[in-house]
Amino acid sequence: MAKSIFIDTTRCTACRGCQVACKQWHDHEAVPTLQTGTHQNPPDLTPHNFKLVRFSEKKIDGRIYWLFFPDQCRHCLQPACKATADGYVDGAIVIDEATGIVVCTEKTKELSKEQCDEIISSCPYNIPRRNDATGMLTKCDMCIDRVHAGLIPMCVKTCCTGAMNFGEREDMLKLAKERLDKVKAESPQAALETVIVCDSGNACELLDAEDLGVIYLVSMPREMYHQYARREMKPLNRADFLATLTRPMRSILG
Repeated sequence: MAKSIFIDTTRCTACRGCQVACKQWHDHEAVPTLQTGTHQNPPDLTPHNFKLVRFSEKKIDGRIYWLFFPDQCRHCLQPACKATADGYVDGAIVIDEATGIVVCTEKTKELSKEQCDEIISSCPYNIPRRNDATGMLTKCDMCIDRVHAGLIPMCVKTCCTGAMNFGEREDMLKLAKERLDKVKAESPQAALETVIVCDSGNACELLDAEDLGVIYLVSMPREMYHQYARREMKPLNRADFLATLTRPMRSILG
């Protein structure tokens, strides 16, 4: 059965326990950072930071809001990163049949830096990172080793506020919708990542939660959290279509 993570940002306190737990479980090395005037640290995802609690401070009508967003791979049901990688190296990025988890494999070493850059740019959420030392693409693997062993991802296990939840996809979607109903009573702008507020003020449906393995609940417009909290949708233009058709030949010709 497909697994999902539901993240309720209204319960996140930015303790960064999930961020630390992820780093420890994957035995990632420390990343030197500098103070940049924000509690967010490091400044962005890295090959050694699969999880990052993003911090945004906003002033609205004289009131200060601290918005926290535990950023990670969304484990899309139809991942653009995999579709792009398949055009170069079959099996570089795979979907685990038992869980639906999207995983970067050792075969990503066979990809060139330019090909990795293309794969990264194809991700609507700007998630994968290339490890220059190994040549591999890296990202959150939802602790697939733990999941296969009947355990929950470390980020979820560590969360002490109930912001992070893990289970069967249908159960997580149900929980997300239940939480949305409760949060809306206090925050009218609250929305699952399936819903945004359009420029016209009308609610618009996007193919987000219905297409993602990681579902978010936010209480403010998503663009207030960070640049890639909101997926930009655009139609496939002729240039993109032709590039898709010619990618396999370009791979063969180098």
